[in-house]
Amino acid sequence: MGDTRMPKRVRIRCINKTDRRNAHERIKNVGGVNSDGTRWKLSVKKTIRDLESREWEYYVEESGVTVEVIVATDGRHKYIKTTVDGIQPDNLLSLPECP
Repeated sequence: MGDTRMPKRVRIRCINKTDRRNAHERIKNVGGVNSDGTRWKLSVKKTIRDLESREWEYYVEESGVTVEVIVATDGRHKYIKTTVDGIQPDNLLSLPECP
């Protein structure tokens, strides 16, 4: 029998950017707010590991539209991005800076 546990879903509400222009290096951290009001922040490397383990799912919500965060690659480097939603191509990059 396979593992029947559901992944934990977490909304990303903010990011920290680097000064790099490459898609795989542009975001260094993602963050959000826990149910108790405390803030959390993870490195992109940790976020990628979480997504690949399928233990966690991350998403962005904007104007009532939810889009999933996925792992992408440029052939050499892994990075995170949102699935195409047809509204705004850079959902993650448009989020505010994390404190």
